[in-house]
Amino acid sequence: MNAPATTFGIDVLAFGPHPDDVELFCGGLLASLAARGYRTGIVDLTRGEKSSRGTLQSRAEETEAASRALGLAHRENLELPDGWVSPWAGFDTPEPERARTAAVTRVVETLRRLRPELVLVPWEKERHPDHEATSALVTRALFFAGVRKFDAEPTAEPFTPRQVLYYPLRHLAEPSFIVDVSGVYERKLAAVHCYASQVLPRPDAPPTLVGSPLSLSSLEARDRFYGAQIGVTHGEPYVVREALGVTDPVDHFRRNSFAKPLFFPARS
Repeated sequence: MNAPATTFGIDVLAFGPHPDDVELFCGGLLASLAARGYRTGIVDLTRGEKSSRGTLQSRAEETEAASRALGLAHRENLELPDGWVSPWAGFDTPEPERARTAAVTRVVETLRRLRPELVLVPWEKERHPDHEATSALVTRALFFAGVRKFDAEPTAEPFTPRQVLYYPLRHLAEPSFIVDVSGVYERKLAAVHCYASQVLPRPDAPPTLVGSPLSLSSLEARDRFYGAQIGVTHGEPYVVREALGVTDPVDHFRRNSFAKPLFFPARS
């Protein structure tokens, strides 16, 4: 007897370490998919309480504005401790308390509840320790969400998404493919600018990397660089860990036809 087909909920769900990470590095894809009618969402793992700028209230207000700019159908925050994100957090807690408090079970519960068809996860190599930890944490949760005997509260049916995409942040990873976000790039920038406390240079605030004078221009340079690799003005890179299958190559490339690239990635 064949196993029952997976029932999906939200179409696309992106996980971010802190509010603004998703907007900065895969906001174009979310905006593009929302414009196509897909239900998109973001799960922030922390509230960014250790940020050098802003307050919890101002950051929450900025997040709400950015969610509207991207056209999100859903957003939530797991309120894990900023600076202490870990795939092992809570594993020293005895059962059954572990099923409620461990960080990985919190993410498992979220996946089983929202049942996203496509999941976006930070790439494993990054500058910020929380970003690398988020990649490891969500990757672990994606595996255990499909394990029937892995307990999480509240209980729900096991779940496995259709596909997982990893989005690079400041590490220039070799992409599996690049998404054209040229048509929605102004919307991405509008969402990013909602985080004024974080991304806009301020002489009266502590200096930060994301708030430095070159930060936003560097972000656009990155997106223009990846866009040039597929012959468009702006692109976002994504990494897939397994080989992708294509049923009809003619139809695939017919529907995804791009101009000749202006830059060519190095090959070993």
